[in-house]
Amino acid sequence: MNNKKLNKVVLAYSGGLDTSAIIPWLKENYNVEVVAFVADIGQSQKDLNGIEEKALKSGASSCHVVDLKEEFIEKYVYPILKTGALYEGNYLLGTALARPIIAQKQVELALNIRADTLCHGATGKGNDQVRFEMAYAALAPQLNVIAPWREWNLNSRESLLKYLSKRNISITATLEKIYSKDENIWHISTEGGILEDPWNQSNADCWDWTVDPENAPEKPEYISLTIKEGSIVSVNNQKLNPLKCVEKLNNFGSQHGIGRIDIIENRLIGIKSRGCYETPGGTIINTAIRAIEQLVLDRESFQWREKIGLEMSSVVYDGRWFSQVRKSLQAAADSLSSEINGEVILKLYKGSVIAVQKKSPNSLYSQEYATFGEDEVYKQSDADGFIRLFSLSSRIRARNQLK
Repeated sequence: MNNKKLNKVVLAYSGGLDTSAIIPWLKENYNVEVVAFVADIGQSQKDLNGIEEKALKSGASSCHVVDLKEEFIEKYVYPILKTGALYEGNYLLGTALARPIIAQKQVELALNIRADTLCHGATGKGNDQVRFEMAYAALAPQLNVIAPWREWNLNSRESLLKYLSKRNISITATLEKIYSKDENIWHISTEGGILEDPWNQSNADCWDWTVDPENAPEKPEYISLTIKEGSIVSVNNQKLNPLKCVEKLNNFGSQHGIGRIDIIENRLIGIKSRGCYETPGGTIINTAIRAIEQLVLDRESFQWREKIGLEMSSVVYDGRWFSQVRKSLQAAADSLSSEINGEVILKLYKGSVIAVQKKSPNSLYSQEYATFGEDEVYKQSDADGFIRLFSLSSRIRARNQLK
C-alpha cells in the first residue's frame, strides 16, 4: 500500500458493488476525501437512477454525473469506424472505446478540483486497468493512481457484500448475480456464469438487447443509409446526428437479432476470456461503410485501410488511445475516407445484415469494363503483355532452376 500522504481522490464510479465498496475502503485505508465521477455513456437508466445519493451514502463527499453520450459516439466511435477496426476479426471494441473518454473526463475533473489522486475499479485480471492507467499516464502523469483490486483482500462478491453490510451501506447487488455485464450506447457485453466453460452454449440470459435471430421477423426489412466521408449522416433519408443514428440503428438491429457475437478473445495481459457481445447498430454501420469502400477504394488503398484497421484494433484494445500511433493511424484513415460517400440499401433478416444496393459518386466500378457481354472499351489482347511482365520473376526463377 502506498505510504504517501494523499488528500483527495476522484473515483471512476459506476454505482455497482465494486465501486460502492471502494469509497469506504479508500477512506479507511488512505484517510482521503473521495469524489465520485460518473460517466453517462448510455448505460441502463436503472444504473443511473439515484446514483448520486448512493455515492454520498457510501461516503463520497460529492458525486459528479456527466452526460458523455454524444461526445462518445461523435469523437470516439465514429472516427474508429472509418478505420474498419475489428479486434481479432470480430469485436467492434464497445468496452475498449468507452474507457479513454471516461478516463479523460475523470482527469479533467481531478485537475479542476485540485485532487491529487485517481482511482478505478478495474480488476487485476482485465484489460480495463491498463486502459485507464494508460490514459492517466498520458494526460496527467503527476497524479497518483490507486487500483484497489490490486491491493485489497476483498476477492469475492460475498466478501464485498459482507464488507458493505458491516458498515451499514445498502446495495442492491446480491449473491445471485451470475454474469458480469458492461453496457453503453454502443454495445453490451456479457461474461462469466456458464460462459466460463467454452463448451457451454450461451442461453437467453447471455443476451440483453437483441431478439434471438430464430424469433426475429419472418420478413426482411430494408433500410437506407447515407454516408459522407466515411460517416453515417442519415437513416432512411432522415438526417440525424451521430448519436441519433446509432440509437435508431440499435433499434433496427435489435429487432432483427443483428450484432451478436460469441467469442473467446485474447486479453492484453495474456488471459483468454469468453464474452457474448451485442452491437446491433454498430454492425449495421460497419457493413454500410465497408460496402461503399468496395466501390471507391482501389486495391492498394483498400489493402492499406485493412492494415490500418488491424493495427488500430490492437491500439484501441490495448488502451493506447492518447498515443501518437493512434493519431497517426486515424489521420491515414481520415484521408482514405475523404471520398467514402454514397448510399447503401441494407437487408436486415434474422441476424444478418447484407448490403444489397450501393452507389457512390466516387465509384471506381464501371459496368462498361466489368461486363461479361460485348464492350468497346477493353482490349482483351492487352492482358498478354501484362501477364508476361507480372510473371517475369517467376519465369526467370524457373529458367534458373532448369540450368
